[in-house]
Amino acid sequence: MKDHSIEDERRRRQALLEALPRLRRFARSLVGNRHDADDLVQATVERALERGMPEEQDVLRWSFRVCKNLWIDELRARSVRTAAAREPELADEPTVSGEAVAVGELALREVERAMATLPEEQRVVLSLVAVEGLSYRETAEVLETPIGTVMSRLSRARAALAAQFAEESKHE
Repeated sequence: MKDHSIEDERRRRQALLEALPRLRRFARSLVGNRHDADDLVQATVERALERGMPEEQDVLRWSFRVCKNLWIDELRARSVRTAAAREPELADEPTVSGEAVAVGELALREVERAMATLPEEQRVVLSLVAVEGLSYRETAEVLETPIGTVMSRLSRARAALAAQFAEESKHE
């Protein structure tokens, strides 16, 4: 049975190879130029190889649908980027002045300095949660620690940083 599924996968991959010229023409009709069409075909093939092709579907029709959906996603993304370019206040990343960048870099150095004073276990938890964006559960798995320990260390780290910054602001 394993050999049968391997052979089916080979047939689907061969069908995808045979579909490439038609897929490329289809992509070109969507995007209007060769370079973007090639990028779209590449993204379609990557999706097929990463996620696999459904056994019960015709590879050509399925790849056309994937290509079309990727193009729709790209159009939506372009629309958002265009709107953000026209109205910078709507952009995810606001436009900042050189002065704001310099102030931000100074603040970052202050935070790094303050974090360096934390005990190792608090600094690691704070970094995983606040910097890397891991959930408490993911952090607990990474550190092989109970989730309650993660929450406790994070709470102590935040309290210590808040106290440091409160003390520094008194002296300013």
